[in-house]
Amino acid sequence: MQIETLKRKPRSEAILPMINVVFLLLIFFLMSAQLSSPDPVEITPPLAAVGEPAEASLKAFIDRGGALYFEAEKGAKATAALAAALAKAPDRRIELRADALAPAQALTRVMTELAAAGAVQVDVGVNTP
Repeated sequence: MQIETLKRKPRSEAILPMINVVFLLLIFFLMSAQLSSPDPVEITPPLAAVGEPAEASLKAFIDRGGALYFEAEKGAKATAALAAALAKAPDRRIELRADALAPAQALTRVMTELAAAGAVQVDVGVNTP
């Protein structure tokens, strides 16, 4: 009598643990990512040949028309909001990012307003090539 042996299927790789690891990594990277709010106005900053942008605790923006933006405020309200922020901590630095097409008079005006508001250090942000 001849007995036939059953052929076993080759054991496949267990993919479930790999899927679990991938999802755990995905959750880890999502939880550890740093989210930042978008800038209130899109600007095209001028280019500079040297230097690195300085880190500042307060960010202000000047658009092409010369208007000042700080947080959600624009114009005179932005200047008042910056003055209020500087009143709480007078040694805080301000990073001023101006559009490349903003008039120089607007930058001079804003710098004068910031000095009157109590700004000690204002860094003008530029793009480096």
